[in-house]
Amino acid sequence: MNKVVSFLFIAFLLISCSEYQKALKSDDVAIKNEAANKMYEAGKYAKAIRLYEQIAPAYKGKPSAERMFYFYSMSLYKSEQFYLAGYQLENFVASYPKSEKREECAFYAAECFYKLSPEYSLDQTDTNKALDKMQRFIDIYPESQFLPQANVYVKELREKLEKKAFEIAKQYNTISDFKGALKAFENFLADYPGTPFKEQALFYRLDSAYKLAINSVESKKQERLTYAKNTYSNLIKHNAQTEYKDKADKMLAEVEQELQKYTK
Repeated sequence: MNKVVSFLFIAFLLISCSEYQKALKSDDVAIKNEAANKMYEAGKYAKAIRLYEQIAPAYKGKPSAERMFYFYSMSLYKSEQFYLAGYQLENFVASYPKSEKREECAFYAAECFYKLSPEYSLDQTDTNKALDKMQRFIDIYPESQFLPQANVYVKELREKLEKKAFEIAKQYNTISDFKGALKAFENFLADYPGTPFKEQALFYRLDSAYKLAINSVESKKQERLTYAKNTYSNLIKHNAQTEYKDKADKMLAEVEQELQKYTK
């Protein structure tokens, strides 16, 4: 029985390959399209794409083009060619505004850009692009069946941008650019008020303010010491039992000691 099944499977593959090769060499657009659809249904997306690419120019403007371009776009998507798939899916949405596949293609187009979003440590141009496109999908299709997944993607993309912004601010502190760190942390806390990195951001802002003040020129020292003391208060107000309390208390003690010089 197993031998029979194996024989039939091999025979099917041979026939399938033969049909595919004939379609590639054929000048008949209909034959190519039929073969491409069979390849798509069989999950052989690379072969389907090759055939769809051959017939795409001939189908533009024809009534049957919508179906062909849908399968072509989805072949690219399912073979994880996300740059090309994103382009083709967006083109499908623009070209066929009344298509019943429009919503689906709009979501997958946005998802392609989500898939292209890199690790937070890399340039986040594609992440911003993905977030814009996913948010636009949500705005256009607020009742979509894809809405739950779209919201998950938006959350992940925002968290990635948030992590990137925090790490950039922290890096300024690491390289001792304390002015840059203070500006970056102020912007970060304003842009992401509910961030899970808030306590860390408040501490590193204090650390930057403290180091800038202690090593400051005399003409700016009192003002910077006062600012550092305020950043300590912000940290403790956020969490009186912060894990950074010991370090923060030592900074505050030195800041207050320095400030006493200006009260005599």
